[in-house]
Amino acid sequence: MEDTLLLKQKEIKELVSMKDVVDLVDKTFQDMGNEQTVNPTKVLLDLGETALYPPYEGFMNAMPAFVGWQDIAGIKWAGGLLGKRRELGLPYITSMILLMNPQIGNFVGVMDGAYITNTRTGAQTANALKYIKQNQRNIRVGLYGAGMQGRTQTTALSEVFTIDELTVYDIFPEASEKFKSEMSQYVAGDIVVANDPQEASVDVDVIICVTQSKDSFLKDEWVKPGTVVFPMGSYQEVEDQFILNADHIVVDHVDQCLHRGVLSNLNAQGKITEEHLYATIGELAIQKKTIDDFQNKRVICIPIGTGAMDIAVAKFALDEAKKKNMGTTFDFLENTVVSN
Repeated sequence: MEDTLLLKQKEIKELVSMKDVVDLVDKTFQDMGNEQTVNPTKVLLDLGETALYPPYEGFMNAMPAFVGWQDIAGIKWAGGLLGKRRELGLPYITSMILLMNPQIGNFVGVMDGAYITNTRTGAQTANALKYIKQNQRNIRVGLYGAGMQGRTQTTALSEVFTIDELTVYDIFPEASEKFKSEMSQYVAGDIVVANDPQEASVDVDVIICVTQSKDSFLKDEWVKPGTVVFPMGSYQEVEDQFILNADHIVVDHVDQCLHRGVLSNLNAQGKITEEHLYATIGELAIQKKTIDDFQNKRVICIPIGTGAMDIAVAKFALDEAKKKNMGTTFDFLENTVVSN
């Protein structure tokens, strides 16, 4: 039985490009559409993000999955913490991924998951937008949030689309200016720094929210027909009225999206249920469903995040590491007696 391969974040960055991640996420969405991937809902451990106890200003999710097209099983243990972690200057996201041979149950890989989490989140948006806007490859982007996720969203979009213009808004103007100087290589046209939130939603094809805002800042009247809205942050970000008035609601995982994130409050009130959901991203990926007459419709798309995407990218990293003799092996079962 093979030893477990351990991979550092630095090694994963050398092994996996954003183009790789976009392609892997595309294949996995198709696999989900064909019901070949098994992805239970996330299990949440609240470490003080919303709970009063313990007071650590964070959360962790357990995200298991089996990815059929790769014949791999695994789990990501990931979350975000502020508080002491922020005081130490550490990134908000912390994550580990474990991969398992699903036939015999031995663990074949253990690796950092933060880089994979960030890149696959951007790749989810890029692929979902590709499925929704099937015949459009030039886009204008409105982006809320100029942090790490704003960067990975933009990088992933540039792998699939030509970005004619990107307007970015952040509550810290200096963050937007830094984003503009660092991300210009991914945008064919101009990057415009918005002075107020509404500016980032004017004359755009897609609105992406990647903030930590607890306010529902994106207004219903700001979103014009022909626009897709991706609320990707930890909280709702868009006001109830837009969700209720959207022509189509698209999700990556039905049960998960109804009970977590942007739809959870309206679902708890009985105003948004499964019957209000138009399609999953997987159904769009295999063209089981399509969005017709898109220019006259407003769509909200919610890729809240599934372990399957992380496991798919992690499996690719594992295979590439073996080819290039990278990583460190560890025998967790040393001296274990195998009986017949």
